[in-house]
This record gives sequence, structure tokens and C-alpha cells, in this order.
Amino acid sequence: MSTYVYGITARSHPALPEGMTGVGEPPRPVRVLTAGELAAVVSDAPEGLRPKRRDLLAHQNVLAEAGAAGCVLPMRFGSVSPDDDTVVSVLTERAEHYLERLRELDGKVEYNVKATHIEEAVLHRVMAENAEIRALAEANRRSGGGSYDDRIRLGEMVAAAVKAKEAEDAAEVERLLQPTAAAVSVGPESTGWLLNVSFLVARETAEDFLAAAEQVRKSHAHLELRVNGPLPPYSFVEPGPAAPAGVTAGADAGAS
Repeated sequence: MSTYVYGITARSHPALPEGMTGVGEPPRPVRVLTAGELAAVVSDAPEGLRPKRRDLLAHQNVLAEAGAAGCVLPMRFGSVSPDDDTVVSVLTERAEHYLERLRELDGKVEYNVKATHIEEAVLHRVMAENAEIRALAEANRRSGGGSYDDRIRLGEMVAAAVKAKEAEDAAEVERLLQPTAAAVSVGPESTGWLLNVSFLVARETAEDFLAAAEQVRKSHAHLELRVNGPLPPYSFVEPGPAAPAGVTAGADAGAS
């Protein structure tokens, strides 16, 4: 039977609620494996596991329950090890890394921030900021729309200006939010978003971070800003030493 891993904690972490269950149908009982100063929150892994809503919520619930009692290094959904012994081997071999991460992430949560342009608003902004684009647009208007080449040129200039604005806004939003965070992790590029960044924030200063995000919304009306959190610090469980062969996922989880 393969072992499903939810997260890694200190061995001294308070006991989990009795009768807790996790992924699978029927839900598999959650248990704890220990090695030295570390522990892994696990269950038997169901066959054919898929990211269905029920199992995604079960994974999140286990992490939420465990995280309420102390720091947990969250694993990405679907983290499966061949067996319990392999999990214990990983804990032993990567103990120094995991213990350092537990110390660093204690009392901190993750906020993922995504941003995109509001199309009409950013076009107005680009026109207002670029005299050359304004002049060509006005010339085209006066000539009944302009020649084919002029229309193409205007479209290319606008597209280039919007792309440059995307990079500028992404850098500015990150710069404005970074002072209220302990660390920053840039996420993978995704279609439709000009910014996908996770911020590690101390729980006690979370209100400051959220206030900074709200200020960005007010000062950048041409942006749609989405803040997701607080989350377990998925993006800040950095890779440690290579895991033993056969481990299909480790604690180097990313923000979903």
C-alpha cells in the first residue's frame, strides 16, 4: 500500500484530532510517522487518486487541522511515497533541511497575489502616457481610419506599450507589497495574469500586508488584483537534498 503524505511537522507537534480522515472514498484514516525530531502526517494512498473537489478539500482540511496546532510544511496534493519506510527514510535524510524550514516558517502564512489588466482602463492609460500613439491614433481618425499600414502600425504600437506596461506593473506591485512580507516567491507564468507572486507573511502582521494590497488596488485602478490567503506556506518549502529514488513528490510544494 502506497503512503499519501499531507505534511511534515516537528515530532513535538500536538497530537491530531482523534478519528481524523483524509483523501479517498471511503476517507482513509490519518496517522503520524516519526523519525528523530520530525513527523509526517500521512494516510494510506487510495488507488487512482484524482484532484476531485472532495479529495482536494480533504487534503486542505488535514493541513488546516494540523497547522492550527503548530507549523506544518505542506505537501502538494497528490504527494505519494511507495510506503511508510520510504517516508521515514526521507525524513531522516533531509532532517536538517526540514528542521530549518520548520523554524523559519513558524508563525507565517502565504498570500498568493495575481494581477491582470482591465483592458479598457489600461488602453486609456497607455494612450494618455504615449504621445506618439496618441498622434497616430488622431491622424488615423482624421483620415477616416487611416491606411491599412497605419492601422497595423498603431495596433503594433499599442500591443507593445501594453506588454511593457504589464512588466512595469508587475514589478511595481511586487515592490509595493514586498516590505510587508518576510519572503517572496515568484510563481510560474500563467495565461491571463501579468503577476503571480506568493508572499510569506507573519500572522501577526497579516493586516499590514492586506492593507498594502488594498492600497495597491486603489492606486492602480487599471489593475485587477486577487489576493488568496492565508494559505499554508506551499511556495516556501524549498527543495532540500535529493530524495531517495522512488519518491514521487517531496515537500518542495508550490502554491496552487
